[in-house]
Amino acid sequence: MNIKQRTWEIVEAAQDNDKASWYFDVFIMLLIALNIFASILESVATLELAYLQYFSLFEIFSVTIFTIEYLARLWSCTTSPDYQNPIKGRIRFIFSPMSLIDLFAIGPFFIPFIGYDLRTLRALRLFRVLRLAKASRYSKSLELIKKVVDSRKEELVITTIFMATFLLASSTVLYFCENPTQPDKFSSIPATMWWAIATLTTVGYGDIYPITALGKVCASIFAILGIGMFALPTGILGAGFVEEIQKKKTKLVCPHCQKEIKK
Repeated sequence: MNIKQRTWEIVEAAQDNDKASWYFDVFIMLLIALNIFASILESVATLELAYLQYFSLFEIFSVTIFTIEYLARLWSCTTSPDYQNPIKGRIRFIFSPMSLIDLFAIGPFFIPFIGYDLRTLRALRLFRVLRLAKASRYSKSLELIKKVVDSRKEELVITTIFMATFLLASSTVLYFCENPTQPDKFSSIPATMWWAIATLTTVGYGDIYPITALGKVCASIFAILGIGMFALPTGILGAGFVEEIQKKKTKLVCPHCQKEIKK
């Protein structure tokens, strides 16, 4: 086995019994967790001023590790059947969702060195929180969530379209019901969408509410329908989790050697 193949196995596609890959995953997971914790502490002004040097050193260390990890993936990805072509394969790898997350997680650190005004880049520091999304590479539980979402994406897309349509319809109806009476609050359909979101999700802030009889009747109907409509994604994802867990519990055994067949 060559070095490139072994590197890819450690950083990306290891077997379950690969200890080197396991130690690597644990190390990266701990580093991600410490990065999120540091980002939280750094948001406290007094702590940032008192320990700015330590935060900066830890940031440099973390970015160095994450950059080495990213470059190792980019270098060794050609050993995978999905990225075999040295040029096209690497381009496809760079634009894969997880690689983009890796890039956005470390990118803001290097942007100031290009020469841009640092004051305009402070907001980009928030991208460090994306390092939490990197954890999905190393956790089987997070991988399960990804599988569930992938398997139910069509149902989720259809449900999202229904929810958006229902949101638009309820906002439109309430706008025409309440605008003549409350032109300041129900000033437009986009403004009425705030009421629709707060009502259909059962949050109900109470800052905007109908006062006409027709508006109250329509709002009551929309609120009742909204409970079921906005609960649909939860049911879809719940069913997906049950299905994936059942698949894991159902083991296929070879009739000849009596060993488990991995799916």
